[in-house]
Amino acid sequence: MENTEKLLGIGSRVRHPAYGDGVVIRLHRVAYDVCFMLYGIKQVGKDYDKWEIIDAVPTEEAVTYNEAERSLIKILRNFHALNEDVPLGDRWQGGFMVLRPADGSLKEKEVPIESFFHKIVMTRDRLRVMEQRINGSNLSDEEKVNLQQYITKIYGSLTTFNVLFRDKEDYFVGEKS
Repeated sequence: MENTEKLLGIGSRVRHPAYGDGVVIRLHRVAYDVCFMLYGIKQVGKDYDKWEIIDAVPTEEAVTYNEAERSLIKILRNFHALNEDVPLGDRWQGGFMVLRPADGSLKEKEVPIESFFHKIVMTRDRLRVMEQRINGSNLSDEEKVNLQQYITKIYGSLTTFNVLFRDKEDYFVGEKS
């Protein structure tokens, strides 16, 4: 589709060569406000022709702000750009992790399991964002594959913590043999 054929409406999905996937969220006289997954809101001129239009919403088709917001939230969830509410296994609720040094003269340290779990979930979320940035980068396919392999190995190193998750779909998964 040629970009000059017609204007994009709110909710149109695009893929920019530098910013990656985005959604048109506001129209101006000569530009669009586009919310990009990794770079936030950027203004792009209506005459810009270097991006790929994934799904064009006609400008005649009125889209309310709430509809656009719901669509954007759905897209961000699909790209794991929103922090998820991942449930802790019920057996760990209110529990503590105890770190006991081998030297008996030193005090042990108790950490609420919820705090530790939150850090594990944030690590997973940041790894997912890193994967998305690698995929959206200008690296060669070979470089992308090499970096993806490291991330897969990191996930494999974190599988020990799967015992904390309530749902198996939240587990870390490393290399499959």
